[in-house]
Amino acid sequence: MATNDSPNFEGILLIDKPQGITSHDVVDRVRRKLKMKKVGHAGTLDPNATGLLIILVGRATKVSQYLMSLDKEYQGEMKLGETTDSYDCEGEITATHDVPELSEDDIKKALSEFSGDQYQTPPMFSAKKVDGVPLYKLARKGKEIEREPRFIRINELTMVEMNLPLVHFYVSCSKGTYIRTLAHDIGQKLGCGAHLTDLRRMATDRFDIDDSVRLEDFEEMSVTEVRRCLIPVYRAVPSHVL
Repeated sequence: MATNDSPNFEGILLIDKPQGITSHDVVDRVRRKLKMKKVGHAGTLDPNATGLLIILVGRATKVSQYLMSLDKEYQGEMKLGETTDSYDCEGEITATHDVPELSEDDIKKALSEFSGDQYQTPPMFSAKKVDGVPLYKLARKGKEIEREPRFIRINELTMVEMNLPLVHFYVSCSKGTYIRTLAHDIGQKLGCGAHLTDLRRMATDRFDIDDSVRLEDFEEMSVTEVRRCLIPVYRAVPSHVL
């Protein structure tokens, strides 16, 4: 592959990831477009999720750990009354329950109980590795192992709209938070089960989806237009990180 890794061609791209492809697929498409090898991302989105994906170009890849550590904001939708093995709509349904006559106050009260510092157990269908093996590979073989809970923080969790069995919500959270697990746990709290049906990342710290470019539009840009979209690293991270 030809390369174009020059000091003049580096920075941060804000891409609006479409549904149905992996974050790595987005990286590959940016690499092909720019004819560069040195491209990465700062925070994975599941294939079924859409929204803000921070793409790092050239030497900007060096600040990936800092950018991944930033808080994130999402809008999501969960369906009450059904649980799945993956905690989202991609998985197999494992149980169904009647959805009780919940009021908006009932939903809001349940959501409020998930605010603040807490420990969350990663789902089996995740890329988290145990002894070097991604959990999802074990899950696909029907295996379930004990997972160590990890510390997370939910800054804000609010209901946007309720149309049972669907609940649309907004969440601001720390890195490492699995929104699929959050939806599953809320369903358990309500006593009827739930799974995530839709997820869109709206922001990562001060990087906002409104400033992003759709992947398909990016692929039609000229190199000059791409360079105009690049955010210089020094504008994106504190000086002590560089």
